[in-house]
Amino acid sequence: MKKFLLSTATCFFIIAGNAQIKVKDKAVINTPTVQNCEKCKEQIEFFISKTDGVLSVKVDLKRKTTTVAWLTDRTNKEYLKTAIANLGFDADDIEADEFAYKRLPACCKKPPEAPKPAAPKV
Repeated sequence: MKKFLLSTATCFFIIAGNAQIKVKDKAVINTPTVQNCEKCKEQIEFFISKTDGVLSVKVDLKRKTTTVAWLTDRTNKEYLKTAIANLGFDADDIEADEFAYKRLPACCKKPPEAPKPAAPKV
């Protein structure tokens, strides 16, 4: 009888411990400075996935967006946008950190704009 009560109590505590409400949120963050290279994608996905509370990260190179799912009790969208900016990429309304941008590989940086031809002199 003691074994039955002990096992029943153990099951109750296990179920009660797993009954905590975990709220998930998901957002699509515009990352317009991400170039079409796998290094950019891998870097964002790797580092953002290590952020506490992040469940998944997916970078879409064609649409230049990053989709992130997270637990709301551990992080928020603004923190995630700041984390992306700290990697050297623009994230929605937050500009990339200048120092981090300079450390990016050449393939992850925006190509320099070609100079406009000078107007002919008359």
